[in-house]
Amino acid sequence: MNKLTQRIDKERLLLGIAAPLLALVAALVVTALVILATGKNPGEAFSQMGSYGIASDSQVYILNKATTYYLAGVAVAIGFRMNLFNIGVDGQYRLAAFIAAVLGGALTAPGWIAIPLIILCAMATGALWAAIAGFLKVTRGVSEVISTIMLNAIATSIIAYLLQPGKLAELDAAGTTVLTHPLPKSSYFFSIDTGPSGVLWGFLFVAVIVGIAYWFVLGRTRFGFDLRTVGQSETAAAASGVGVKKMVATSMLISGAVAGLIGMPTLLNDSHTFSNDFPTGIGFTGIAIALLGRNHPIGIALGALLWGFLERTTNHLEFEGYDKEILGVIQGVIVLCVVIAYEVVRRYGLRRQQQRVGAELAAQAAATTKKQEVA
Repeated sequence: MNKLTQRIDKERLLLGIAAPLLALVAALVVTALVILATGKNPGEAFSQMGSYGIASDSQVYILNKATTYYLAGVAVAIGFRMNLFNIGVDGQYRLAAFIAAVLGGALTAPGWIAIPLIILCAMATGALWAAIAGFLKVTRGVSEVISTIMLNAIATSIIAYLLQPGKLAELDAAGTTVLTHPLPKSSYFFSIDTGPSGVLWGFLFVAVIVGIAYWFVLGRTRFGFDLRTVGQSETAAAASGVGVKKMVATSMLISGAVAGLIGMPTLLNDSHTFSNDFPTGIGFTGIAIALLGRNHPIGIALGALLWGFLERTTNHLEFEGYDKEILGVIQGVIVLCVVIAYEVVRRYGLRRQQQRVGAELAAQAAATTKKQEVA
């Protein structure tokens, strides 16, 4: 049986490597065909993407973008591990960023007090907004997909109503843009000046800490075990004494709290205010990145870096005469290929494991029968 286990483990390792490779090859082939259909040379496009993507300024840009995308991916992945589809991450992070920006603009405290308060305010806002969907889920059985979609729309309306001069916003010096009162310089999060390559956002290190905490809590604690158990089978979890409703509500709170961090790199390291130009749609990007990373902290990081790379390089391709829609096509193709490749490999691996276990059990049964006959 040990030999069987070793063979299965080796095969699982090979299958784990084969899945992303298969997805990458399929994505490259499909993308090449799409580019070819537009009348362009796919080889030249890939070459330009590679050379432009490894430039030093592109590396800084990709890391900054990946910081935001990684936080979005983790926020979504927490729900996925619980078998919850928190599609409301987008509304949670935007509302959290807006409230945090209003608080930050009103604070006159030193940075070492103001920055933690702004971050905690964002996390609390995101958690409370997600808690509404969690409450409806555990008390009324309302699907989190429906409730979070509605909450996204409500969050957008609240921000639009409050982001007006005379309410919680003001006009900029030029009188053209409506924004919240800018954060004082003491509330700026630290950045790393890399010279001509640009400025690397210090919130990258916070994202790393979030990733480590995500790995530790889900993989090394009883809470994480209970969360994964509920996600796999609510009936089995309840039978083992786990409070399913409590885990659902707690997971939505944690997912919302992490969602609240998504807008912080932009707010504390870049814009230092909230306006109509504040990034939108990152919550939905987090869904794609969580799928790409298979809800694993390292996989999510690789997915975030890939997303940042594609955004940087495909924007460059637009200046080279390629269609601007190519970015959406490539992103969609990659996600689709990854999902299909992992499912194909998973089914193949499961079938192979069943065949090996069946063969081993048949061999053991035959050996037992033979011993009985000899006896």
